Amino acid sequence: MKRTRSLPLLLALWCGALSLTHAAIQLPAIFTDHMVLQQGQPVPIWGTSDPDEDITVTMGAQQQQATADADGRWQVKLDPLTASIVPAELKVSGASGIATVKDVLVGEVWICSGQSNMQWTVKQAANAEQEIAAADFPQIRMFSLERTPAMTPQTDCKGTWTPTSPATAGEFSAVAYYFGRHLHRALKVPVGLINTSWGGTRVEAWTSRVALDERPCATEMLEDWEKLLNSWDPVIEESSFKARKEAWQAKVKAIQKANAALAAGAEKAPLPPAPRPPDDPTKTPHYPAVLFNGMIAPLIPYAVKGAIWYQGESNQRRAFQYQELLPTMINDWRSRWNSKFSFYIVQLASYGNRQPPTTEPGQDDTWVELQEAQYLTALTLPRCGLVVTNDIGEKDDIHPKNKQEVGRRLALWALAKDYDRDTTVFSGPLYKTSTIEGNTIRIDFDHVGGGLKTRDGGPLKHFQILGEGNAWHWAEARIEGDQVLVSSPGVVSPLGVRYAWAAWPEGANLINAEGLPASPFRTDDALPSTLGVVSPFKENLPAR
Repeated sequence: MKRTRSLPLLLALWCGALSLTHAAIQLPAIFTDHMVLQQGQPVPIWGTSDPDEDITVTMGAQQQQATADADGRWQVKLDPLTASIVPAELKVSGASGIATVKDVLVGEVWICSGQSNMQWTVKQAANAEQEIAAADFPQIRMFSLERTPAMTPQTDCKGTWTPTSPATAGEFSAVAYYFGRHLHRALKVPVGLINTSWGGTRVEAWTSRVALDERPCATEMLEDWEKLLNSWDPVIEESSFKARKEAWQAKVKAIQKANAALAAGAEKAPLPPAPRPPDDPTKTPHYPAVLFNGMIAPLIPYAVKGAIWYQGESNQRRAFQYQELLPTMINDWRSRWNSKFSFYIVQLASYGNRQPPTTEPGQDDTWVELQEAQYLTALTLPRCGLVVTNDIGEKDDIHPKNKQEVGRRLALWALAKDYDRDTTVFSGPLYKTSTIEGNTIRIDFDHVGGGLKTRDGGPLKHFQILGEGNAWHWAEARIEGDQVLVSSPGVVSPLGVRYAWAAWPEGANLINAEGLPASPFRTDDALPSTLGVVSPFKENLPAR
């Protein structure tokens, strides 16, 4: 005989389910299964529930309590945790229900952010097949945020924590993964990597609007964006795009018809590029602050050890503005986390596929000026470091494949500065001071390690020297102890030196004995007094 439940019982169960669904405790996406919590510092845990609800957070033997505010928001701080590879549960309970996060490890957590060279995956990088097959590191976990711009700061994001395995590692950020792998092998603790990156993006998109509003160098840029936003009409834009597309299609057909009528072997006319669809300023990743709002704000105040940053390609035509905006972003993040956490910058690698190329001494080059802005940021801000990658750039590819070495060099900084590995040589030579001695300029460096040398064993290359009449000359350079002496037969009274001062400095070969390369530098104008062009909307941007 078939049984049926009574209508009153079904209604009661249905109403109970509704009540639980409505009132259930909610945790942000960063608190999900497989997450890694930071060891050795207070750990904020937060979420939402019923207003005024008493909340208990349990992690192992530790319990912390809080009461939700009138909007249902609550937060507790766990006392510092000890690194652990034993999977644990984080349980949040209250009158409205229980939320449980499983397989929680405790170790070291790092934010990994920037544009395409940070976004670049393991499967896109060098030796992908072998690296993916060997990626059996379940204690290395990556939280990858869904790429989401937002016009206002968000309280949550979309993403999942994923343990490393051959089935998952191919989609990981390569730089982040190789950085985390080096830390994991050296420290023997779990490593959590928060990948919040987006190709082609600019530093201002990753910075809060409040911080940008305080910077005079951003005023014109912000005004331009505001004008664009205020003039945006999606109906008009779509109509204009439709007209451009129809005109393009007609032109393509005409060219294809003309090409088809050509005699055999005749050169065919090229087809014009398709028009770009309208770019809604409220949805673009380039609008100032939108990536901070959508991809940084939801992470605050998750406990982290520090951040690694690989970005700058999209700002390289505004290098002197970047010299102010990058420190602004770093200070902004630190202020909002209420932590002066470490911040390590990957300096842009050399790249030769740019027009016009820099081939003669004394030429300005916006690419190397951006590299200089990164160097100056690392030099002037506390707890910052610079990873030089000039030696692993690829002439025709803005995305160098050797992400393993980038990750290793980032880890060298962290191991030396954050984990007391004082014996580690963690940087290549960085320009310190210069002294004019007759017709020679003597250069001193920090981070000479075991001594200065050249990568190929030959003479130093790609040094230039400034002489009388503001004329630059290719220079002769030689190593003397921990210094470099630079001169030129045609220069009697030298005024300055530049090294590797080009986007593609062919043959630049100064390293330390540990094989880490020297950063490009100049002694003639290391601290420019003007920020130059500040708006990305202006055409034909000059170098200064």
